[in-house]
Amino acid sequence: MTEFFRIECPQFDPDTSEARFSYRLNDLAFTEVLRFPHVSDIAVLDTPSFQKLLGLCAIVLGVSYFKLRAPLRIETDIALTPDERAFVLDVYENGLGEFYARNGLQRFGRLSLDAPEDDKAQLPAPVLKERTLLPIGGGKDSLVSVDLLTHVGAEFTPFAVNPKGPILSSVEAIGIEPVYVTRTLDPEMIRLGKEPGYYNGHVPSTAINSMIAALCALLFGYDQIVLSNERSASEGNVVFDGRETNHQYSKSLGFEVRIADILLHATGGALRYFSLLRPYSEARIASLFTHGHRFDSVFSSCNRNFRLTGNDGPLWCGECPKCHFVFLIFAPFMPKDRLLRIFGKNLLDEPANEHSFRELAGLTGQKPWECVGEILEAAACFYTLSRHADWHEDAVVKALKPDLLAQYGEEKLQLAMAECLTDSHDHHIPPALAAQVAAYAV
Repeated sequence: MTEFFRIECPQFDPDTSEARFSYRLNDLAFTEVLRFPHVSDIAVLDTPSFQKLLGLCAIVLGVSYFKLRAPLRIETDIALTPDERAFVLDVYENGLGEFYARNGLQRFGRLSLDAPEDDKAQLPAPVLKERTLLPIGGGKDSLVSVDLLTHVGAEFTPFAVNPKGPILSSVEAIGIEPVYVTRTLDPEMIRLGKEPGYYNGHVPSTAINSMIAALCALLFGYDQIVLSNERSASEGNVVFDGRETNHQYSKSLGFEVRIADILLHATGGALRYFSLLRPYSEARIASLFTHGHRFDSVFSSCNRNFRLTGNDGPLWCGECPKCHFVFLIFAPFMPKDRLLRIFGKNLLDEPANEHSFRELAGLTGQKPWECVGEILEAAACFYTLSRHADWHEDAVVKALKPDLLAQYGEEKLQLAMAECLTDSHDHHIPPALAAQVAAYAV
């Protein structure tokens, strides 16, 4: 039997504000449920734009079930335009690039998508309010966006899917009533992902959450979704099956442009999507974060500490690549005592961390499969610390300095640090907002 993955047409129940998404993988059936806040204006549910986005959301959420077997054939009765077909294949190919690479599966250019063609004219634009839906991830990036939007006087609402741990504490510190969505995965999919004969691995979570945010934008009236993805998210990890694979693909500029175009056309030009932090490096974002203190005790980028029960343990494990990278990029810009209070210890003075930091700086192995910045950026931060009175004697800084200079050279590292602090013009922020933010972020 030829294996296949089928995406059924989704359903939205106005009485419960629940969306149900059903899938078939060969002889297996799955159902996923999204629970939204109460929808007061149910007329939006019948609009062509909402129905279009609901269908696209069903397709993007399907990657979690598709990956159990990763068959070559995908089918659905959801009608797609040519651009939407290309978007779907991009999600199922490049969005799952890390998954394919780590499981040794060759799928690039081999997937078939059987879907009816949508040949309707441009959809009518829904009426949306001039305000922003801002996804909050609990880390430094979205909190810098909070600070920037606040200072330019832009109206925004925090948004999250299945909020927990640092997301909840960050939103509490923001002090604005959020929009939360509960996503319930089919438990059988989770069980099978641990069984022999089935695959498991990374999915493009930013793409998934962005489609859920798009549904909320129509349901509750927001004319733009503002992400907090930095420019280094576009850097890949390894080349596999003839393509660069990127752990952060759905945070990349290339994907941002593609999904923004899809959302714009699906809503008759009403809904915009862009990243407010795209001009910045991770180091530049870290420097902006240091301008305020109100999030020091609530934020975290450590994946190990996004707990279902909330903040019942340390926000930073201090052992993973994300902890190490965030500590590294803060160190050149933040007083040492403040950084040690945030993390609880000095991660650059523990010899056991040396190998992890070497990977981040490109001195050994590949870039970690984590949401970390560019290799040269990390190397430049280390070089800066090697000349910093507060950090140059720390064990890891001293250990890496000779190899950094040997591999990159002093001039290249100096130029790299300067480049990290120079804002890029390669972004899609609306010009008026970009000018306001640039005037503040100096």
